Amino acid sequence: MEQEKKLSDLYQDVILTNNKEPYHFQKAKEMPHSVEAYNPLCGDHFHLYFEMEGNTIKQAFFHGYGCAISKASTSILLQKIEGKTLEEIKPIISEFLQIVHGEKENTDHADFLAFAAAKHFPSREQCATLSWDSLKEFVEKTAK
Repeated sequence: MEQEKKLSDLYQDVILTNNKEPYHFQKAKEMPHSVEAYNPLCGDHFHLYFEMEGNTIKQAFFHGYGCAISKASTSILLQKIEGKTLEEIKPIISEFLQIVHGEKENTDHADFLAFAAAKHFPSREQCATLSWDSLKEFVEKTAK
């Protein structure tokens, strides 16, 4: 019971806050790097924009529309990657995806745990990982 209360509080704090007040949610000025995250099954659709210096993401913005889970997840993603190199971003993405897919239970990123329940709902799992999967593809292509 206590564990359920903690997860409920975490959900409230992380998902609802990041949906209502998402980090860098705005149409970005011209930026040379962008990623499209689109789920045709539910209609979630975001564009992520990056200002990079070498292999480091200096600033990140996103814009579009989606459910509370996909929007909050994208907001968390941008907070985690700003100021990081593409190599530093890889394990962050991997850890988030492992948490959501139920392959890992503990993390130093407490906000990731708010998305752990998505593993029980396949359609919500896709919402949580949408932007992360899209960024993973970008990082793999760009870091080569």
